[in-house]
Amino acid sequence: MSRQGSRDTAAEIAVRKLLHAAGLRYRVNVPVPGMPRRTIDIVFGRAKIAVFLDGCFWHGCPQHATQPKSNAEWWRTKLDKNMARDRETTEHLEAQGWTVLRFWEHEATPEVAAHVMDVLFQKRSQV
Repeated sequence: MSRQGSRDTAAEIAVRKLLHAAGLRYRVNVPVPGMPRRTIDIVFGRAKIAVFLDGCFWHGCPQHATQPKSNAEWWRTKLDKNMARDRETTEHLEAQGWTVLRFWEHEATPEVAAHVMDVLFQKRSQV
């Protein structure tokens, strides 16, 4: 597991390229305020928008998640904790006034970027 990349995944880079090409600037892998060892994949700080691009296996995608057969009980516990941590992180950020956007790695990159931009422009127009 230590060899698994937790940042700069292919999905993250693809979305970031589209956002950057659209002229948007953001921060990457920003620590979650008040929650040690947790980071947000893409952050629009002034607008308080946190974007997470979750891997299907590690975060329990309802369409693509698989169950390892070897050491199944340990993996089920591990993956359940990951999903619980995701919910806790989302609730924590929303309680602090953040808009949290979560996407699966298999979602179409242009659609993800378009949704992020729509939310960002909507929040900017409210200010």
